[in-house]
Amino acid sequence: MSEEVDGASSTEGVEQYAIGISFGNSNSSIAHLSADGKAEVIANEEGDRLIPSFLSYVDGEEFHGTQAKAQLVRNSRNTIGYFRDYLGKDFKSIDPTPCHGSAHPQENASTVAFSIQDTESETPNTVSVSEITTRHLRRLKQSASDFSGKAVTSAVIAIPTDASEAQTEALADAAENAQLNVLQFISEPIAALMAYDSRGDHKDKLVVVADLGGNRSDIAVVASRGGMYSILAAAHDYELGGVKLDQVLVDHFAKEFIKKHKIDPRDNERSLAKLKLEAEAVKKALSLSASATLSVESLAEGFDFRSTVNRTRYELLAGKVFQSFTRLIEEAVKKADLDLLDIEEVILSGGTAHTPKIAQNLKSLFSEHTTVFAPSTSPTAINPAFLAATGAAIQASLIQEFEKEDIEQSTHPMVTVTPHIPNAIGIEIEAQEGTSSFEVVIPQDSAVPVRKTKVMQSLSDGEMVLRVCEGQRKIKTTKPEPRSKAETNGEEDSDEDSDVEDEEDVRERIWEAIKPLGEITARVKKGLKVEVTVNVGADLSISITARELGAKTGVRGNIEKPEVTENGQA
Repeated sequence: MSEEVDGASSTEGVEQYAIGISFGNSNSSIAHLSADGKAEVIANEEGDRLIPSFLSYVDGEEFHGTQAKAQLVRNSRNTIGYFRDYLGKDFKSIDPTPCHGSAHPQENASTVAFSIQDTESETPNTVSVSEITTRHLRRLKQSASDFSGKAVTSAVIAIPTDASEAQTEALADAAENAQLNVLQFISEPIAALMAYDSRGDHKDKLVVVADLGGNRSDIAVVASRGGMYSILAAAHDYELGGVKLDQVLVDHFAKEFIKKHKIDPRDNERSLAKLKLEAEAVKKALSLSASATLSVESLAEGFDFRSTVNRTRYELLAGKVFQSFTRLIEEAVKKADLDLLDIEEVILSGGTAHTPKIAQNLKSLFSEHTTVFAPSTSPTAINPAFLAATGAAIQASLIQEFEKEDIEQSTHPMVTVTPHIPNAIGIEIEAQEGTSSFEVVIPQDSAVPVRKTKVMQSLSDGEMVLRVCEGQRKIKTTKPEPRSKAETNGEEDSDEDSDVEDEEDVRERIWEAIKPLGEITARVKKGLKVEVTVNVGADLSISITARELGAKTGVRGNIEKPEVTENGQA
């Protein structure tokens, strides 16, 4: 998915300086490539790298980010937040629930707007969500310029996988009004994956990218094949996010306050706003330490409140919410027609991904061979809150010198949405004595054209049949052998209950040839290595070449094309 703003001429003759922007519903971040060529997240004038997507107005003065969010307590009607998902939508299609503690969205010519006092006048003005977005992007752009000392001219913006064409067009228009040229829109899970792959890991793999935000969660299953990314499936929950965990703490502390003072702070708008802000701070603290303290001055009717909660108690209170995150990820894997054993990596993205319990649950859910990239489970994990901006900045650095027409052509759907082979393609070697083996050469869900080479060992002297087959993975379940009485004799009595629970079944992924496509015959000596190259052309035809490793000549054959499906995006 790609868009280009038509106002590029305004930047002609100006040195291109592009940044990456992650524009979230709750928080935003900006990044660029530093002088040493590494992606770096930029801090705004307050020193915040995670910038709340909030704007607030006091006597005509505009506040942005953390300062604006703090105005929810005293100036909620002139404070706007959680507006990104309203951009490019009809008023009747939106859910105004996230804005209950801030300025409420209103209908204006069927689109979304806000009535706020954004000038010194006491008369409120109706400001469209597009204009609010423009102001927000302008502030992000200015922060990046102030940080780097360079004038920002363009950006790559990360967007959700379910963003509609109307939403991307509205975002492009808002950026143009902020004098920001959008080089490309990149989906958030692809940006997160690029942030990790920029460290040099380009192997073929199936990855789950779980973007756990403040108000919503977006899960994507991505096939990475030779540096090309295809989104195989996505799952979304627009009500599951960090605010659900905040609410658990709000309810917990509210009940404690009621016990002490017989007053429910949730009944008062200002008291509730105070409690929400402090509960969010406690949640973040519990991601780093075993306990955290909430302290609010004059929470309700003049009563101060102070209480401590430990991580164990918090995880018990939020157990159902944590289970919801796990179920959503399982749903995405199932939609991709994959098994949990197929997933090689899980990348946690978004601010809520800092929560250790979520990563621990996923560590238990997936195979021991699956790497879960999160701060609590991997020492090499990148800060989840900055992944999308980092990946967008990397992409911006790669394309900022390209001409507008070149970017449009290279990101056109005819190029980026290509046919994919639904099943793996591999080689089954059949020896004279009847033994055979099957090796995957081209993984499933690879975009064509594609060419892969694999080195295999001959099984016998003489003719060796190389049969090209479609392969499919199957999950093999093996029950452990029961222990004999002799093995259990002599064990301590304290282990008597150990035989009550059966040992878990062992599950492993195996590949099987399911459909022969063609074959070639080569003459080799037993034990020699054979280099096999399989090429699937743009016209979906298949060719195979086999030769002894190091030899200049070999045998070649052309094979009938397999069935293909179109899915994902490259």
